[in-house]
Amino acid sequence: MTALLTPAPAQRRAERVRAPLVTIGALAAATVALHYRDPHVSGSWGFCPSAAIGFWCPGCGGLRAVHDLTDGNLGAAASSNLLLVVLAPLAVLALATWLVVRWRGTELRLPRSAVLVGGSVLLAATGLFTLLRNTPVAPWLAP
Repeated sequence: MTALLTPAPAQRRAERVRAPLVTIGALAAATVALHYRDPHVSGSWGFCPSAAIGFWCPGCGGLRAVHDLTDGNLGAAASSNLLLVVLAPLAVLALATWLVVRWRGTELRLPRSAVLVGGSVLLAATGLFTLLRNTPVAPWLAP
């Protein structure tokens, strides 16, 4: 499966890269905020409604995991939200690819089958992660 790069519609570079840069900037600002305002402190970022009813959603522990990653503590981050730790490098790669493709003025066209398979695997992994962290089978996945 190879990606097909095609010329994008004519736009100025500044217009093409605006969306990726704003997205990356917002994520960077949120990461900095999470580094300086510790989500391990109860109530520092509010309360999770699903955790309040005793259900760990796939995002539970994500704020703590990002905070721990900014401190370089991979073990604590994985303990808070293993799925986030595993997917974070893929998200960084996807954002970097989006920016580079827009910078070059091309479009990245993935084969439909790759998008469907990748999306299905991501959805299944997230579902399995959510199921396992809410059962006694894998209590170590709970935040």
